[in-house]
Amino acid sequence: MFELLLTMLERLGIIVTIAFILTRFRFFRGLIYHDSLNRRQQYFAIVFFGFFGIIGTYSGMSFNTDTLQFNRWAADLASDEAIANSRVIGIVIAGLLGGYKVGIGAGLIAGLHRFTLGGFTALACGLAAIVAGIIAGRFQKKKKNINLATAFMVGAIAETVQMLIILLMAKPFDKALTLVEIIGVPMILANGLGSALFLMVVRNVVSEEEKAGALLAQKTLRIADQTLAYLRKGINQDSALAVCQILHNEVQTSAVAMTNQTEILAHIGLGDDHHRSSSPIQTQITRDVLKSGSLVVANDETIHCREQSCPLGAVVIAPLKQRDETIGTLKFYFKSEKEITNVVIELISGLSNLLSNQLEIAEADKAYQLAKEAEIKALQAQISPHFLFNTMNVITSLIRIDPAKARMLLVSLSHFLRQNLTATTVTITTLEQELRHVKAYLSIEEARFVEKLKVTYEIDDEALLVKIPPLTLQPIVENAVKHGIKNMDQDCHIHITIHKGTASTLVSVEDNGQGMSEDRINQLGNQIIDSEKGSGIALFNVNRRLTMMFGKKASLQIESEPGKGTKFTFSIPQAEEF
Repeated sequence: MFELLLTMLERLGIIVTIAFILTRFRFFRGLIYHDSLNRRQQYFAIVFFGFFGIIGTYSGMSFNTDTLQFNRWAADLASDEAIANSRVIGIVIAGLLGGYKVGIGAGLIAGLHRFTLGGFTALACGLAAIVAGIIAGRFQKKKKNINLATAFMVGAIAETVQMLIILLMAKPFDKALTLVEIIGVPMILANGLGSALFLMVVRNVVSEEEKAGALLAQKTLRIADQTLAYLRKGINQDSALAVCQILHNEVQTSAVAMTNQTEILAHIGLGDDHHRSSSPIQTQITRDVLKSGSLVVANDETIHCREQSCPLGAVVIAPLKQRDETIGTLKFYFKSEKEITNVVIELISGLSNLLSNQLEIAEADKAYQLAKEAEIKALQAQISPHFLFNTMNVITSLIRIDPAKARMLLVSLSHFLRQNLTATTVTITTLEQELRHVKAYLSIEEARFVEKLKVTYEIDDEALLVKIPPLTLQPIVENAVKHGIKNMDQDCHIHITIHKGTASTLVSVEDNGQGMSEDRINQLGNQIIDSEKGSGIALFNVNRRLTMMFGKKASLQIESEPGKGTKFTFSIPQAEEF
């Protein structure tokens, strides 16, 4: 009995080999991952596991109940012979993973085959194979993974039931009893262990592949996170150098290079002393990749070091694309072709697509920002026709009665117009320039509203060099004039404060006008308003540019109550804070 157990355990090596081979098949992965199989997958599984049961039969040993001798391999059986085999393992796994239909189908195939071999247990063993499929299907768990203990138990139970069926059906009974006494315990133990071992091998292989895939995905996401900040600037020498350094560290290559369509932008790793930035592209392989836009694996690549040539076994060259046009390449150097596994190729291919997508996103983001800047600049350049006509009327009326004041207003208007036009060509200015623009505007308004408007300033001179987006202060002041004090006949007051603190510069514009409701406060600067009195687009753009340049801490703050005036405030952080 013990010798039989050892022999059957030895032959479990066949089961292990087949289990490993099974993991290569897509349908088998479906058994592992999915709750149910479609009809085609079920048929395929039935045939496969049925065939596996047949292998288990042939790998067994025939036993003669008269001589009590075992033959090493099972073939056609005499009337007094039976088989000690591992047929039940394939049927049990079929039922555990595929359910009743797959288990019974595999049992039918393996059972019919066993019946054709003959022997006095032919019918009993054939029926027991079908029963094994039913038992295994009963233990299938659609929502949970089957543990190894369950697989061992089901395999042992199925084999125990087979021994009982042999005792009940096989004739003569004394030969059936002798057979069960000798092979019963070894087969129960061996097939229970074989079922658990089969499942363990499958699980481990699949688990390792899942782990490798997870690590690959994790590495790809980590690279994406590290490279995104650099590729937002597009492909240039600085961004290429940073990206190549990241790829060299993460992919563990001998060297990494990045090119555009004409030259090598960066090279990190072996040979970086020779491949300086902006070296011309020399290899035909790289030109082919630029032309075809396809990934290429090349052998026997040689790069040049300071004192000698450095032969490398292979290089993988992947394209970088924008809008389906190849704009550059990534070159991954390896010491030998053996290092370029399928996983490495998949990783490089994924990185090529990932970095290409990042470049396209960067380009789209740049185009979006340019469009927004163009929109803002167009709005900045707009001057209200009413303001211009009213100013010209005032100047016309002053030419005769107060020529000096008329000249002063013309100078102020000239400065105002020049500043508006200048703002469309620059992205940043100083508070000093902004304040000049505001004073030019307010001098015109003070001339228009004689004895009505009074403007006071509280300015820290050291704050005037602080950088700020152009046309930030003037729209706020204009809003105070056009909406805050619009309906007042006298005693209109606007107070402008610029105070430099230790961490930021505080700018405020306060009027004593009509004020506004809390609902309007929440709308101004945060959205464009649909109103007959104005859209609020100027304040919306001011707030958007402040937050884009300095962050949310610099956004417009509004304090106001109906009838008590309005105060606009924003803060500009110190340069090192942003």
